Amino acid sequence: MKRLTNKTALVTGGSRGIGEAIVLQLAKEGANVAINFTSDRSKDLAESVKGKVEDQGQQAMIVQADVGIKQQVDQMMEKVQKELGNIDILVNNAGIAPFEPFMTLSEETWDQTYNTNVKSVFLCSQAAAKGMIERRSGKIINITSTASLMVTSPVIPHYISSKAAAHQLTKALAIELGKDNINVNAVGPSTVETDMCTDYLAEKAIYDKEVEANPMKRLGTAKQIGDAVVFLASEEAMQVNGHLLMVDGGLTVKAAQPDDHLEH
Repeated sequence: MKRLTNKTALVTGGSRGIGEAIVLQLAKEGANVAINFTSDRSKDLAESVKGKVEDQGQQAMIVQADVGIKQQVDQMMEKVQKELGNIDILVNNAGIAPFEPFMTLSEETWDQTYNTNVKSVFLCSQAAAKGMIERRSGKIINITSTASLMVTSPVIPHYISSKAAAHQLTKALAIELGKDNINVNAVGPSTVETDMCTDYLAEKAIYDKEVEANPMKRLGTAKQIGDAVVFLASEEAMQVNGHLLMVDGGLTVKAAQPDDHLEH
């Protein structure tokens, strides 16, 4: 039997990249999935993912909402419940990482990053948890980053701090909602080859440095993140709560080294 049969999941930012992979892995395990997208330009991508879910024999719907705006989040939750039923699994995946050094970082970019990466976790989790508390059952899974634990780049201080905030919010919610039989956990990817990183990884020297820095000598895949989410959403993880599951090849446990350390 599939691990998530008869479960309904909502994945924010589910139209592409890691979000799409999460949607497809949840569906593979028997879940019906609501695919959130924000902008009109992502609608066709969301429709494509919906088709892939339906090809697996599962129900799917797309729902447009800016997950950093409460009214839109509430409307999204209402639509999902009406079409697919109670939300058993919430995956807060929506995120952005605009590259801007601290001294030129705009207030607009800061606010946009925190609205997408942190406020959305608060709003969506609060809205979904209402029904989960009534049913005394639910899984909330937040997609954070290696940046939750370490400074990964000097040009994304807003992103790094937002992911650390999402990590701490995960732990706080795990304590508060655990008494209601709701598991709240997070998954922390390292650099993954998706369209979000296309420009960054386009330069071979940067790509090679990313690979060399990782103890596994390879980059992660979006499917691997989806697999981790499935585990946390399943009955197998019923006693896992407040945990950040790093899917990073060991990057965050590796001490920083001078570039020539291994050569000497």
